[in-house]
Amino acid sequence: MTAARSLANKHTPVLTPSLRPSLLRPSYHGQGTAWRSDTATTASHPLAHRRRDMAATSAAMAAHSQQEPQQQQQYGPRSTVQLKAVDISEESFRPFGQLIGPTDDGKEYDGEDAQLEGLGEGQPRFYIMRLPRRGRTFERITYHAQVTQCLGCLQPASPWFLVVARPTLSVAQHPRQQDLTAFRIPHGVFVKLHKGTWHAGPLFDAPSADFYNLELADTNLVDHNTYEYGQEEGLCFEVVD
Repeated sequence: MTAARSLANKHTPVLTPSLRPSLLRPSYHGQGTAWRSDTATTASHPLAHRRRDMAATSAAMAAHSQQEPQQQQQYGPRSTVQLKAVDISEESFRPFGQLIGPTDDGKEYDGEDAQLEGLGEGQPRFYIMRLPRRGRTFERITYHAQVTQCLGCLQPASPWFLVVARPTLSVAQHPRQQDLTAFRIPHGVFVKLHKGTWHAGPLFDAPSADFYNLELADTNLVDHNTYEYGQEEGLCFEVVD
């Protein structure tokens, strides 16, 4: 190879993928036209976006695969604690809320009716909540500080269960095992939870169940205070008869 040819090859540009002719476009400066590689065009090209998305997905999957064993090591296998269910009654449920049954038409409002609080703080939401089967186990418990909540099951086939604890209004002061009570609730009644009552459920054995629910429209967005027994203590609770 001659020195001239070597010099020419040295200064001949190589069109790498980022400088393909399809990504070369004219740059207008005054009256002249000069061809240039536009890095902005390259960066905004669909293939470039796809490569970045694939790289980001791969990185996220790799990070998750590394974190998952660490989480399993941190929390370990769950220890299951059984809670024996008791039949609900007005007296036994009073520390947590009210048990509301049928009343005759025309009866005037009194203390036996659901004493609702907090519904004026936002938009009340009364709806039928369809839940898939959850069995009788749970690993977290929740309270709502701003509003009372009413729950009742529409299906008469079998009872449902609700685990509750007295209000503490603090996730740091979450219920201990000895603070939890599991209630068996029949069809034909509903419960009103006091503001702040800790609760897990509804729990049931059917493939699915419909519950009427009265709370605020944004309760589950801004007033959903939860303690995770599974993550924090490696505990799983099971309600048994």
